[in-house]
Amino acid sequence: MKLYECPKNLRGFTLIELMIAVAIVGIIAAVAVPSYQDHVKRTNRTQAKALLQENAQFMEKMYTQNNQYDKTVGADGIANTGDDGAISLPITQSPRTGTKQYDISLSASDNNSFTLQAVPTGSMTGDTCGTLTLTNTGVRGAGGDVGDCWNR
Repeated sequence: MKLYECPKNLRGFTLIELMIAVAIVGIIAAVAVPSYQDHVKRTNRTQAKALLQENAQFMEKMYTQNNQYDKTVGADGIANTGDDGAISLPITQSPRTGTKQYDISLSASDNNSFTLQAVPTGSMTGDTCGTLTLTNTGVRGAGGDVGDCWNR
């Protein structure tokens, strides 16, 4: 005596139904994965832009203390200068800890101006925005479309 007998119309999935389900999952994955990767790149770029802004604030503080941006500092000196007297930025990579996505450096500096840059490295190499720049006047630059790279 059988406790339960399965009706003939409820025996499981057919191979066609299973293949349709696999195809739907594949289509969803094909759309979702590139979107996720783009989101991760935008997040890394946003973090690098924030750290460029933070370094720009450091440079403005230095200007306020010494009346100039360059490596020649006042009599009291600046704690953040290297052994050769060159300016050492407080933040040299993005993110601050973990796997480096951008190298942050001072690409040019004189008495009255500076240019900071964030060069993509690691998984960000080949990013459409390329090297991000920021000057003392707030001019933003990028290897790609500046509006897209700085406003997104």
